[in-house]
Amino acid sequence: MKLIVESGATKTDWCAIRLDGTVGTLKTEGVNLTTMPSNSIDNMTQRAIEVLNINNEPVSEVHIYAAGQLEPRVIGNVEYASDLLAAARALFGRESGIAAILGTGSNSCFYDGSQVVQNVRSGGFILGDEGSAACLGKMFISDFLKGLVPEDIAKELEATFKVDYATVVKNVYKGEAPSRYLGSFAPWLIERYQTSEYVNDLVKLNFRLFIQRALGRYDFKAHPIGIVGGFGYCLRDIFLEVAAPFGIRISKILESPLEGLIQYHSND
Repeated sequence: MKLIVESGATKTDWCAIRLDGTVGTLKTEGVNLTTMPSNSIDNMTQRAIEVLNINNEPVSEVHIYAAGQLEPRVIGNVEYASDLLAAARALFGRESGIAAILGTGSNSCFYDGSQVVQNVRSGGFILGDEGSAACLGKMFISDFLKGLVPEDIAKELEATFKVDYATVVKNVYKGEAPSRYLGSFAPWLIERYQTSEYVNDLVKLNFRLFIQRALGRYDFKAHPIGIVGGFGYCLRDIFLEVAAPFGIRISKILESPLEGLIQYHSND
């Protein structure tokens, strides 16, 4: 049996590829390898194996793809790799291309069919993450705190969320998952995309910044571009509209990398 673990800031997908070709999956909260102790990750992995390994097969390979893992490494039969490599493998398999993640956070790379060879650093939700749900939420909440949000939208926000200054600052600067907190405003904003010029402009600006500051740094005229992530998938038509004037054409958009990773590792 092979176990694939794919985790971002919001959720973790666990997938077992069994010897008979069947696949088992489950979902848990997100994992960040830079902040979580290694023994905690090992314990989570062992529990997942116990749930998914219904045929009591030997586990030949474990592939853990997670946010925060900068360089791939292999310990025994366990490969630790970034969520960015997961996106690239899911999108392009063993072919080259430019892979982008647009989820709670964002990232991008040029993948040569084997490894990530160029990466415009995302910077995380404080220094970057342009194009992501967290960045959209950050721009919006920053505008709200400064009184730049139209009055009707501001009133709706206050009626829906607890967004006094102290609460926002606590969640962003002292909360356990500030990126997830900021990203949580994105679905509410998207509901108002068609009816609010302000929200419409903000969503497009978020994607435009990602294109200008990340995708535009690659040789996008010579290589295909693919996108992975629930946020980018949900807003794919808007992203394509924003990307067109830059001459950027997207070859594939996936909601999750899991299906592509199953195919990739099934062919090992």
